[in-house]
Amino acid sequence: MITVNIHEAKTQLSRLIAQALKGESFVIAKAGKPLVKVSALDTPKSPKRLGFLSGHIKVTRAFNTMGSREIAVRFHGEEE
Repeated sequence: MITVNIHEAKTQLSRLIAQALKGESFVIAKAGKPLVKVSALDTPKSPKRLGFLSGHIKVTRAFNTMGSREIAVRFHGEEE
């Protein structure tokens, strides 16, 4: 694991990040004193896609009008 000072980390950040992504962690130091360790996160390569529950949830046809009477009463104080 390499140790770099803050100035070098600022000027070489892209290169250091590329190394970290390859699994080579590094330490950022100030005046020779280690401050932080930088390493890649274990995150999924691709984000989950929308629609992953398709076919598992059913939405009623009346979804857009459900509760409209109750909402009108609460906001306007009157029945529709």
